[in-house]
Amino acid sequence: MTGKVAVLFVCMGNICRSPTAEGVFRQRVEAAGMADWVEIDSAGTHGYHVGEQPDARSMEFALKRGYDLSSQRSRKVKASDFEVFDHVLAMDQHNLSLLEAACPPEYRHKLGLFMQHASRSGALEVPDPYYGGGRGFDLVLDYIEDASDGLLELLRKAQR
Repeated sequence: MTGKVAVLFVCMGNICRSPTAEGVFRQRVEAAGMADWVEIDSAGTHGYHVGEQPDARSMEFALKRGYDLSSQRSRKVKASDFEVFDHVLAMDQHNLSLLEAACPPEYRHKLGLFMQHASRSGALEVPDPYYGGGRGFDLVLDYIEDASDGLLELLRKAQR
């Protein structure tokens, strides 16, 4: 593989699921020694929380597993993201549909569901934990760790 590969994780507000995915995947990429050629970011399909840190519960539950999300700030998906990123991965079908509607046809092949890379959970989507309790944030981490491992393996194979 030549050059860098760029991955964008997307949920609705960019304060729970996608920043968690960014933090987990970033740590996995660094541990694998791939940080020099994998760029990682996250964004939301809506601009409700632009400039804010991730949800306090997301940061708390992530930190319990060793992931520090505190330096991240929410942003909204922008038109240039479809060109810049090689993989634009939505947390659920609703946000994937919003991305598909906004994405120029020549970049639609970059879109997908993050959970398509999971192998252990059997889930198709990362559920939104925002209105639930702590168990929801733990479940999100379980799913994201699973999908991160699969995505990391995909990128590792592409590097060879």
